[in-house]
Amino acid sequence: ARYLTLSVSAIICLLIFSRPFVQRQIFGACSCGQCVANLVYDTWFRQHYNPYIQPLLNKQNSKFSDGLYKWWQKLQSKSKVNYKTVVETVFGIFPNEEEYSDAGPGRCRTCAVVGNSGNLKGSHYGGFEQDVGFKTTHRIMYPESAVDVDNMTHLVLIPFKTLDLQWLISVFTTQHIDRTYVPVKSAIRANRDKVMILHPGFLKYVQERWLQRNGRYPSTGFITMIFALHICDQVSVFGFGADKNGNWHHYFEHNNHHRNAGNHGGSYEYFIALKLHEKKGIHLYKG
Repeated sequence: ARYLTLSVSAIICLLIFSRPFVQRQIFGACSCGQCVANLVYDTWFRQHYNPYIQPLLNKQNSKFSDGLYKWWQKLQSKSKVNYKTVVETVFGIFPNEEEYSDAGPGRCRTCAVVGNSGNLKGSHYGGFEQDVGFKTTHRIMYPESAVDVDNMTHLVLIPFKTLDLQWLISVFTTQHIDRTYVPVKSAIRANRDKVMILHPGFLKYVQERWLQRNGRYPSTGFITMIFALHICDQVSVFGFGADKNGNWHHYFEHNNHHRNAGNHGGSYEYFIALKLHEKKGIHLYKG
């Protein structure tokens, strides 16, 4: 069976498994026993979930409304660079394809989102390795969290600003951008044919529809979880939220406990994750 693993840099992963079709369900939205799409009959879920949103940016959907462009420009830093020119350069270098539009009653794609919360430490979660190995198929990142990825892994960029798109171009060409609001890697190892970019409109949708504008913008973990809801039929979530003592920190930090989630509405994000778990939209492993 084919499988994908989306891994968000600063260590959030999304493992995606596609089971072979066994029995076509007459009324089901997928061939899994429980499907995300079946929740469209739930009032709360329907108020939050937009099945028509396009998670990934391509040349065809890259023209923004004035409202979206202004919202996006306020996230981190405004840019005087011509966005249209940047996008044309982006899709002159990277694939311009529509991905994950294969939903239907014959598909069962199961995903595991593995976050970087301190609640992972000592949790002893696992069990997928025998089936799928240790291979990451997607790594979600932004310039400030960039890491090298192997040749078979998709690099999925979360663009919080125009400079992030310029940085993406730069790391595969001139390698001249080494700073955003902090120093960043000017070069990384990755396969340019496997680059994907999340649509800023998807970020706005996550912030406004799911988070009701709590926090300045969503965390990478929360963005990945909602991304998984849109491209997968079943979603399991590990390493998300505060640890058992209420501290927000990464499992790889030793003495860095934070009581809040910075620019993100961490408590509200976790509330939504719990609600999705209750509705069986995700299976949340709490650590």
